[in-house]
Amino acid sequence: MDSYTIGQAARLLGVSVDTARRWADAERFPTRREGARRMVDGPDLAAFCVRVAQEAAEAEEAPYTSVRNAFPGIVTAVKLGTVDAQVEIQAGPHRVVSLLTREAVEELGLEVGARAVARVKATSVFVDRA
Repeated sequence: MDSYTIGQAARLLGVSVDTARRWADAERFPTRREGARRMVDGPDLAAFCVRVAQEAAEAEEAPYTSVRNAFPGIVTAVKLGTVDAQVEIQAGPHRVVSLLTREAVEELGLEVGARAVARVKATSVFVDRA
């Protein structure tokens, strides 16, 4: 079974180490000591990640969509072509790049600094073990 330090857990959760420590101190997820380090077991961290995502989804007004993989973030780059456009969104630790029409970018008012949500729906997803 994989185990994670508080620092590794914080990176996976997309929060600061201090926030992860506060959550652990508040017993939002269980930790154990390995010498001087606080460790989180992989299954416990995975369950907590799911709870955090569900809490965030419940706190926001959800749009009507069948897409479940939503990455809220900020637009970091927009490259406009004659007909097409490329938009980059930084969503926590994730960089999402989307190709869409120039018309869609203009209608949505997407520009650097705008809040946006990248929604991903794919028929194939590849997963590598880190």
